[in-house]
Amino acid sequence: MTGKTATVLILVSAFSSAMVAGIFYAFSSFVMPALARIQDSEGIHAMNSINVTVITPSFMLLFMGSAVLGVVLGGWSLFSISQLDSQLVLLASLLYVVGCFGVTMVLNVPLNNQLAATSPTGGHVFWQTYLKTWTLWNSVRTAASALAAIAFIAAALKRAAA
Repeated sequence: MTGKTATVLILVSAFSSAMVAGIFYAFSSFVMPALARIQDSEGIHAMNSINVTVITPSFMLLFMGSAVLGVVLGGWSLFSISQLDSQLVLLASLLYVVGCFGVTMVLNVPLNNQLAATSPTGGHVFWQTYLKTWTLWNSVRTAASALAAIAFIAAALKRAAA
């Protein structure tokens, strides 16, 4: 991969990670609190609808594309790991792939699957647990995505200064 191609991919990763962080931030800051304010059955129904509706090409390209770029750039960074920009790229890649994508697959998606199997009329206890637990892990992936974006930007700036 040429230097310019790497820099462009780093900047694309910074942008996509930041976009994902913004989406997840919205959920932790006002979507989930809003769902907590309505009747449990309505909140369960709304969240189940969101979990189906989010599977769109635009979101999946952003979310999964960021993970693919993270793996590619993380692997690429290992070839020049003694350089600060490569270390920043590896850090950013790990933050996104593990802290965002990994947390999503291991924690948020299984919670979503449990919610989908919950009866909207009898799911009060699970819904209350779901709101807290899902939002906690969503906040982790928000922070991981935002920190990844910052590290990618720092790497791009370091490359530009070289």
